[in-house]
Amino acid sequence: MNKLYYAPGACSLSVHIVLEWLGDAYETVRVNPGDSEFKQINPAGQVPTLDTGTGFLLTQCAAILGYLAQTHPGAGLGGEADPVAQALLHRWSAFFTGDVHPAFFPLFMPQRYTTAEDPASLDGVREAGRVLVRKKLDLLDEHLQGREHIVGDRRSYVDAYSVPMIRWAAAMLPGGLGDHPAVRRHHERMLADAGVRRAMIDEGLIET
Repeated sequence: MNKLYYAPGACSLSVHIVLEWLGDAYETVRVNPGDSEFKQINPAGQVPTLDTGTGFLLTQCAAILGYLAQTHPGAGLGGEADPVAQALLHRWSAFFTGDVHPAFFPLFMPQRYTTAEDPASLDGVREAGRVLVRKKLDLLDEHLQGREHIVGDRRSYVDAYSVPMIRWAAAMLPGGLGDHPAVRRHHERMLADAGVRRAMIDEGLIET
């Protein structure tokens, strides 16, 4: 049985969603990534971490999502099998890993990007982060024009991957997703999905 180590609302939410979509029994363990006890499981102290129950411990969100899709082909979350479709799936997975997620770092941890400690300097770093997040959402919004899913004609693990990060954007950007209507429509569809709701309820992010 898969066991997911997660922190509420973190990018581990995407793995939680995919586990719901798969329909198999699984376990979840809520952790504080910085705790020494958790670092004995994952020395990097990062979520998500997936214990597959077979002696195989997997880290890094995109790797876990891809693994779950490949080990459950009947769920159809890994996209079409042809090379172009797979390349697009990996491209958008990499977009969230390498472009969208890091764009939030100045918002979450502004002190890492300046030696100044005064509030004005830290606020300047946060604003730079907001600008960067908007640029990434611009690209995603253009791509989602006329689409229901990020890749292909059905949901994939990349759609799940988008949920926590777009949720951060909706909460942290002034005006939320108002300037990105296609992103907003996609996110609203995701939030209405039964599996997404179950994962979010389990993490205490929404009520039943």
